[in-house]
Amino acid sequence: MRVVLLLIRVLAIATITFSIGLCNGIPGWPPLCKESERQALLMFKQDLEDPANQLSSWVADEGSDCCRWTGVVCDHITGHIHELHLNSSDSDWGSDSFFGGKINPLFAHNNGFSTQIPSFFGSMTSLTHLNLGYSLFDGVIPHKLGNLSSLRYLNLSFNDLKVENLQWISGLSQLKHLDLSSINLRKASDWLQVTNMLPSLVELDMFDCELDQIPPLPTPNFTSLVVLDLSLNIFYSLMPRWVFSLKNLVSLHLSFCGFQGPIPSISQNITSLREIDLSNNSISLDPIPKWLFNQKFLELSLEVNQLTGQLPSSIQNMTGLTALNLGRNKFNSTIPEWLYSLNNLESLHLSRNALRGEVSSSIGNLKSLRHLDLSGNSISGPIPMSLGDLSSLVELDISGNQFNGTFIEVIGQLKMLTYLDISSNSFKGTVSEVSFSNLTKLKHFIAKGNSFTLKTSRDWLPPFQLENLQLDSWHLGPEWPMWLQTQTQLTYLSLSGTGISSTIPTWFWNLTSQLGYLNLSHNQLYGEIQNIVAAPGSTVDLGSNQFTGALPIVPTSLFWLDLSNSSFSGSVFHFFCDRPDEPKQLYVLHLGNNLLTGKVPDCWMSWQDLGFLNMVNNYLTGNVPVSIGYLQQLDSLHLRNNHLYGELPHSLQNCTMLSIVDLGGNGFVGSIPIWMGKSLPWLNVLNLRSNEFEGDIPFEICYLKSLQILDLARNKLSGTLPRCFHNLSAMANLSESFQSPLFGISVFDEPYTVPENEILVTKGVEVEYTKILKYVKSMDLSCNFMYGEIPEELTSLLILQSLNLSNNRFTGRIPSKIGNMERLESLDFSMNQLHGEIPPSMKNLTFLSHLNLSYNNLTGRIPESTQLQSLDQSSFVGNELCGAPLNKNCSANGVIPPPTVEQDGGGGYRLLEDGWFYVSLGVGFFTGFWIVLGSLLVNMPWSILLSQLLNRIVLKMYHVIVEYV
Repeated sequence: MRVVLLLIRVLAIATITFSIGLCNGIPGWPPLCKESERQALLMFKQDLEDPANQLSSWVADEGSDCCRWTGVVCDHITGHIHELHLNSSDSDWGSDSFFGGKINPLFAHNNGFSTQIPSFFGSMTSLTHLNLGYSLFDGVIPHKLGNLSSLRYLNLSFNDLKVENLQWISGLSQLKHLDLSSINLRKASDWLQVTNMLPSLVELDMFDCELDQIPPLPTPNFTSLVVLDLSLNIFYSLMPRWVFSLKNLVSLHLSFCGFQGPIPSISQNITSLREIDLSNNSISLDPIPKWLFNQKFLELSLEVNQLTGQLPSSIQNMTGLTALNLGRNKFNSTIPEWLYSLNNLESLHLSRNALRGEVSSSIGNLKSLRHLDLSGNSISGPIPMSLGDLSSLVELDISGNQFNGTFIEVIGQLKMLTYLDISSNSFKGTVSEVSFSNLTKLKHFIAKGNSFTLKTSRDWLPPFQLENLQLDSWHLGPEWPMWLQTQTQLTYLSLSGTGISSTIPTWFWNLTSQLGYLNLSHNQLYGEIQNIVAAPGSTVDLGSNQFTGALPIVPTSLFWLDLSNSSFSGSVFHFFCDRPDEPKQLYVLHLGNNLLTGKVPDCWMSWQDLGFLNMVNNYLTGNVPVSIGYLQQLDSLHLRNNHLYGELPHSLQNCTMLSIVDLGGNGFVGSIPIWMGKSLPWLNVLNLRSNEFEGDIPFEICYLKSLQILDLARNKLSGTLPRCFHNLSAMANLSESFQSPLFGISVFDEPYTVPENEILVTKGVEVEYTKILKYVKSMDLSCNFMYGEIPEELTSLLILQSLNLSNNRFTGRIPSKIGNMERLESLDFSMNQLHGEIPPSMKNLTFLSHLNLSYNNLTGRIPESTQLQSLDQSSFVGNELCGAPLNKNCSANGVIPPPTVEQDGGGGYRLLEDGWFYVSLGVGFFTGFWIVLGSLLVNMPWSILLSQLLNRIVLKMYHVIVEYV
């Protein structure tokens, strides 16, 4: 008996060895593959780019067996190529196919194939598998692929391919898997007719194929279909009834298709469905078809369908639900009690609705729950203790609600938790290390935006190893949390505003080498930083602290660095110009509000990836160097309030991506460059306030159709206003909006907004705009020497919110159509020489809360409107106006009654005398000022400051003379 068993084993081993030899070839054995097919593959390889050398085994050496080449599988009897896989061999992720094993969906992204699919593939009639997914092929799909009658698996997905029709597929009668995802099938109106003729089809993937019609299908023939994915197409119709009559269908994906109306009712008793994704449509749940009540182990997603009102009570009949996603809709009720009876639920997502009320203690009934997401609602009250009974819970997200109280004790019972997000609620209280003793599996702890105080012993050893920790606004300080030293797997750390007042310990920088995100901003950290250590491509925010000393050395691979609002000092030369041969990958750099000195460095050729540069409110001097033109990716440039001077370099016009230019509060001279209007087409914000620019405003400024903020105030500009301002589309058209790519840059999975800000004079006061900057529309040309009439074309800027032309020499009348600018909230024409009446249309400015027309030559009655009569009298003084809110009554024809001698009292002469007195006083001060401080003018930065001050004094003197003399 033993001899027989031994013989069977020997025969089995021999058979396996022989089989392997036939499939893969054995050294010394004759080549197995067909020479014609081998030569065809070699010719094909010549047309490919393969920098990753993935096809290195495809060689022309004599005796090289193509059946042993990468991606090639041969029939072990005939020697014909049986399978051809050109997808990535090193991909570490994939999806299970229905034929067993692993199908890698990601082609080697660095292979760079860029050619058409060769027609000779159609001659390999023994092929059963052809996988060309993610291969960067382009052109038209060759119809000869229809000759592959043995084909069972065909994947052409995610290539730049297109077709006129799909008739060539109809001959692939044995096809079981067809993936044409992300191929342009817009012209293939026969797609359903053809695929319906494939009776063996098990999986059909047509994700993102630009299909625009899904016709009715009276008799579906592909009844073997198990997986159907038609997501991200443009049907915009009712959902087809035939889809839900496929009795073997297990997985159905119809998201992002524009489907409308209810889920169809059907007569068949279908029980096979396990996954239905109808998200991102406009589907109604009134009513829910009864066939859904019979589904077992069903995962249903109705996310983003504009569903409103209460959660439909008929959902409680779907007792087989294991996953329910109703997130991102508009439900505005409380969470119904019946929802807690769906005790088979393993995943429940109700995020980003308007749900309110409290969570019932009945939530403890959902014993199978593993994933719970209630984020982004208005749910309030404490967390019920019964939540601790959900012992299977792995992920819990209740962020962005109004929960209150202290519930860490409840969380401490959830031993399986790996992900916990309680951020942006109203929790408060003290948290001790005991609360975390059972959370040994926790990897992500996101709790920012609450008022907890963490109290632990100095030698506390947390039971978890976190990857993501966010405790912003907790009270952790004043000492540095020493327990962080144990968290060696962190990749994301945010401790902003946690009251830490200390230096950063040296050991901390040993942890940061793997951090992709570090935020320690808004604390009281102090001391010097020698080196910043961070992972390649990472974000480091150390802003709003009390650091001192020179700027630190930073890795060249950093993506985002914020060192603003501290006390860093010294020259910036070494920071920018050391290691000139190492290109910097930094995209966002914020050094504003420090004590930095020296000239703007002239080594920008090493910083060509910069998109955002902010060095406002420092003590930088000198000219802007020519090398700034190397920053051709620059989107936002902030150099406000330094001691810079000279003319703007012409090379700045090479930075054609600029959307924000803020150079205010310096000493720049010359005229406003014409190239600004020609070379910076994406400019949204132009702030040249408080400089020494002179000459006319170039009409090329009108080319800036995206301009939303224009601030040229406090310069020496002259000339008339351009009549082409109506071309500034972003100020004229409601449809135009701020399109700067820097707003909402995404870091990890959440948007981290670039710290954009602008200081503008609005309603007579300086206002700093940050988060709402992209919505501001403002024009300020005040305190210049401009003259002429205010052009009527200016009133075409219909959505301008703030307009300031004060302290100039404008003459003529206020434009009659000023009332068309109905979005105006602030309007200042004061200290000019305007005459005539206030246009009646001004009463249409219903948003106006600040108006200054003082010290002009306006006459007549103030138009009557609730808005104008509610303004302060100071808005109209220095004119010959009458009517409310002034105390001067108008005659019947709107003229001010002539004053009597007693009323005048010689005040006019007194006013003239006062005017000459102030003029004399100003001249005397001017002379003394030069005698005492003239010697300082040899110092260029002092000369800039003094010049700006003198300019303002002379301007004030001028207006006194104009008004009173």
